[in-house]
Amino acid sequence: MADSTPLLSDCDTPAEPKRLPRSLDETIERCIGDFGWFQVFQAILVSFAWVFDAQQTFISVFTDAEPSWHCTDDSVCNKFSNICQLPKGSWSWDWPAHTSIISEWGHECSTSFITGLPASSFFMGCLFGGLALATLADSTLGRKNMLLFSCLTMSLSSIFTVFSPNIWIYSALRFIDGFGRATVGTCALVLSTELVGKRWRGQAGVIGFFCFTLGFLSLPAMAYVNRGSSWRNLYLWVSAPTILYCVLVRLLVHESPRWLFVKGRKEEAVTTLKSMAQTASALTMSFSNVLIEQESWNVDIFSSIRILLNKRWAAQRLAAVMVAGFGIGMVYYGMPLGLGNLSVNLYLGVTLNALAELPASLITFFLIGRINRKDSILGFTILSAVCSVMCVVMGRVWPSLQIAMELISFFSACTAFNMALIYTLELFPTCVRNSALSMVRQALVFGGVFSPLLVAAGRKNNLISFGVFGLAIGVSGLPLIGLPETRGGTICDTMDEEEYKQNEKAAAAIPTLA
Repeated sequence: MADSTPLLSDCDTPAEPKRLPRSLDETIERCIGDFGWFQVFQAILVSFAWVFDAQQTFISVFTDAEPSWHCTDDSVCNKFSNICQLPKGSWSWDWPAHTSIISEWGHECSTSFITGLPASSFFMGCLFGGLALATLADSTLGRKNMLLFSCLTMSLSSIFTVFSPNIWIYSALRFIDGFGRATVGTCALVLSTELVGKRWRGQAGVIGFFCFTLGFLSLPAMAYVNRGSSWRNLYLWVSAPTILYCVLVRLLVHESPRWLFVKGRKEEAVTTLKSMAQTASALTMSFSNVLIEQESWNVDIFSSIRILLNKRWAAQRLAAVMVAGFGIGMVYYGMPLGLGNLSVNLYLGVTLNALAELPASLITFFLIGRINRKDSILGFTILSAVCSVMCVVMGRVWPSLQIAMELISFFSACTAFNMALIYTLELFPTCVRNSALSMVRQALVFGGVFSPLLVAAGRKNNLISFGVFGLAIGVSGLPLIGLPETRGGTICDTMDEEEYKQNEKAAAAIPTLA
């Protein structure tokens, strides 16, 4: 264990005897409360970044969709014809060509690789952005600055997307968009949970999931209002408000005091705690005698991932949750993109999928303190797998129930997604938490990279898309079986502290020799 170093005092009042808190959790709670109004405001403001995250993630459902068409010459075509084998003048799009990139740039007969390239480029950008930016929030920039940088990059690249002249430039800008977006959800989730006491940690994290649902739900509404208009308008609608949000983050959001302490910036941490204090007496409290563990590792931009991999217990945890994340991500990102392959109105289908996130978030919010993280992830991944496969079966036997199976599968993937993020937060200590969560999110995104290609290929055979989705998520949760349960536990701040806790548990499990 690292030597303890005095950084700040317990938030004692003159009438109380001074004592050292057992953890930083206790210190923060005694100074600013468990989940006061100011912490609620900060958590909501930070979590609102998920709204823009959701919009950028699923905007291609509408902008990259293959539009419907109709025959103009019934003598040579019908609605079951292949438009790639028809004369140009025998058919026409139902809406103006500029409503989709497919119709505007004439890619209705292109390969699935070409039509799926923009969406896959976005997820590839998320993957590379997550790997390149994962440790910055833990090392140099911190949670707040990383969130600001990510939102700004995402917004500006989205605005430039409006001026794309072809699918290649469009795909490149979508890659940059994904690169910037990669750490938005991670920073928002970590920052919101590190500003509250451990009792409300899960609930604070779920606020972000509600905001993501709000962003997802607002997308079909904006697309419906803009139906018949250029797909470029939709990008303006989702990117412009993000600029204003960046200004609010810069002016109103506080950096995580927990991260400031771990980085040795005690003066800033004390200032932040005092600015968040809910009582006047807290402003005069002494901050000189509290002992807090200092990380013995030199955690910098290059070392966070190395630290995770060098410790066997950390590497095992990271590998297991990343495998689970890959399968969950394939279904979570793939299901909405695959709605165009089902016999359902696209606007209605996306709206129903967005609404499916609401009960998933509600279940997570109200039951997070009562259900085991590991068991719930396993249960929901298996349920999603079964319903994804049933979606293929129902499409051939009972098409009217196909959308019901898709919704249950997507709902289960959403809930597993939420639980996986909360579980990851609690598995790793503060000094590498953002990096670990970023790696898990990259595994989720990596699953999303394959989703557009599978969806494009699944336009002829849903077994290629929904069948693979079910297989992937069904086996992804199995590696979690060997991991510890974290419900009700105290999160650690350093690798040494976490390792000491693991050693204590191992020693307690060994029966005392007579």
